[in-house]
Amino acid sequence: MADTTNLTPSLARRGLMFVLSSPSGAGKTTISRKLLAAEDNLRMSVSVTTRPIRPGEVDGKDYHFVTRARFDAMVADDAFLEWAEVFGNCYGTPRAQIADGLAAGQDYLFDIDWQGTQQLYQRAGVDVVRVFLLPPSIAELEHRLSSRGTDSAEVIAGRMARARSEISHWDGYDYVVVNDAIEACFGKVRTILEAERLKRARQTGLLEFVRGLMR
Repeated sequence: MADTTNLTPSLARRGLMFVLSSPSGAGKTTISRKLLAAEDNLRMSVSVTTRPIRPGEVDGKDYHFVTRARFDAMVADDAFLEWAEVFGNCYGTPRAQIADGLAAGQDYLFDIDWQGTQQLYQRAGVDVVRVFLLPPSIAELEHRLSSRGTDSAEVIAGRMARARSEISHWDGYDYVVVNDAIEACFGKVRTILEAERLKRARQTGLLEFVRGLMR
C-alpha cells in the first residue's frame, strides 16, 4: 500500500488570537507555558507597557517599554486592540503588530483578564478565541495560593476576593475548562486550539483547493 502520510496539503490559514484567562492560582501560567512549548506557530502577544523594565527583561521580548507620554499618544492614535491601567502602570496590545501576524497565519496567545478580553472581542471578535480556566473548587484554589508560601494571609484573602469577582465573568468566554489536573486541562485547551484552527472561516486557502478538486 502506498504511503500517503505526506500528501495532506498545507492550506493557507488566517491566524487567531487565543485568550487564556483565569483567577490567580487556577493554572493559567502553567498551561500557557506548556502551550508555547508545544505549539511552534503560537507566539505570546508582546504588550506595550509604561512600567519600568525589571532585571533580566528584554525590551521587545518581554514587553515593549515606553514612556507614559508615548503610551497616551498611542491611545489617542487608536493603536491598541485593548489597553488598561493596572496599579498605576499601563498595558496595551499593539494593533499593527497583531494584524500583520494574523494575515500571515501567525497565532497569538493572550494572558489578559476579562476586561481586556472584552475589549479585544469587541474590536476583533472573529479572530478571538476565549478560554476561561476554573479551579475544581474554591477550597482548592485557596490551598494553591497558600501553598506558594510567598503571600501573607491578608494578601491571600485579597486574591480570593478578586478570584470570586473574576469567576463571575465565566459566561463571557467561548470555552470554560475546569483545571482539576494539569495534563488533562492542557490536553483540553490544546484540543480547543486545534479545532479553532480548522474552522472553515479561517482556512483562507480552502476555496481554491476545493475548486481544484472539482476541475
